[in-house]
Amino acid sequence: MSKPITLHAHATGPNPWKVSMVLEELGVPYEYSFHDFAELKQPAFEKVNPNGRVPAIVDPNTGITLWESGAIIEYLIETYDKKNKLSFGDKSPEKFYEKQFLYFQMSGQGPYFGQKAWFSKFHSETVQSAIDRYANEVKRVVGVLDRALKDNGTGWLVGDKCTYADVAFVSWNSIIPFLWPEEGQNVVDAHPNFKKWHEALMARPAIAKVLQDRAESMAKAGL
Repeated sequence: MSKPITLHAHATGPNPWKVSMVLEELGVPYEYSFHDFAELKQPAFEKVNPNGRVPAIVDPNTGITLWESGAIIEYLIETYDKKNKLSFGDKSPEKFYEKQFLYFQMSGQGPYFGQKAWFSKFHSETVQSAIDRYANEVKRVVGVLDRALKDNGTGWLVGDKCTYADVAFVSWNSIIPFLWPEEGQNVVDAHPNFKKWHEALMARPAIAKVLQDRAESMAKAGL
């Protein structure tokens, strides 16, 4: 049996939970190492990730230390998904579409949803133009995914099964109501393909477990 991978995380940040969902789906042993934000900018953690962000992983089975969630997910799939449980494999053309949606998640969903969170919840002053811009981007990204799901016609982004391309979106999508309490649920409801897909993902046992872990971690942190 593999030794557990250490997943460096923070209780609230969606990106580490994205990685743990992939680990859980693959059945790869792992353990959390939680940090507060101040710790991430200290030399001890910067030896793991010089950018001072989470997630990062340390894999004792291969000697690999890796940061950036997309790179971590690609590594986990290539190293541990030998039976193509969460992917279509190297010899399938679907592998390129899996990467396409993973990169869209990293370049489109994550940054825009994150900025919506920042300007709506944490910025020191109200900048309505920024709040409106990123609200519109949340709606746009949901619309892109809704159309992609409709076009594929299987209920999943790639091929006819759930892959890491789908799983990568869950942790950010799950906080849309938090990001946009006034309209977020209405945006979800207005995109039926997106809504059905998201609900199917949320019902998967591995993902439900990680979401429960997140809720418990946030509670322990007083959040």
